[in-house]
Amino acid sequence: MTTLASRLAAVDGSIADAARSVGRDPSEITRIVVTKFHPAQVVRELAALGVRDVAENRQQELSAKAEELADLDELRWHFVGQVQSKKVRAVRRAADAVHSVDRVKLVAALDRAGEGQDPLDVLVQINLTSDPQRGGVAPDGLEELAEEVAAAETLRLRGVMAVAPLDEPAAAAFERLADLAERVRRIDAEATWMSAGMSQDFAEAIACGATHLRIGSAITGPRPYQV
Repeated sequence: MTTLASRLAAVDGSIADAARSVGRDPSEITRIVVTKFHPAQVVRELAALGVRDVAENRQQELSAKAEELADLDELRWHFVGQVQSKKVRAVRRAADAVHSVDRVKLVAALDRAGEGQDPLDVLVQINLTSDPQRGGVAPDGLEELAEEVAAAETLRLRGVMAVAPLDEPAAAAFERLADLAERVRRIDAEATWMSAGMSQDFAEAIACGATHLRIGSAITGPRPYQV
């Protein structure tokens, strides 16, 4: 039976191999562990293994774990789910980075909620599908949204995030994302983050320039059953 430590080591080894195979330095890549539905104790165990970046995609879980693990001040909390307007302040209090900013109204709400706080790292989520119901801004609205983030007083534009569609090869989708990321860097040269790649497709994301990987079950194991 595999352990948390062995799964983490195996994934980190695979990340390093994938990076070196395309001439990249593995140290350029941030591995974020998504701990959705797992108890806070798993995050504590990950921290003991050297993990510093963890992610949640539900506000309630983010807030609860961040509060319970407040003694682990080296942890960096990433929010990767869709942000509901009524939960903006709670997300802002708990998260160090939000990967899923996809509309102008959300930018304004996050900015207002951050008055008097340190700047929040923000990534613009891009919808790589033709389905408008999927999370993310359409590519033709990318610059407008990125410019809104860049102009916000309490936000820091970091780059882009996307999820590969299920109906096409991940590599093709991430190649498009890399081109879109370049458009954002023209707005702010320091917006260099490209959050892409999960348990099943992080090698393809690395090959296309991903700087941040969001990896869950390959490290944490199967998620506990939720009613």
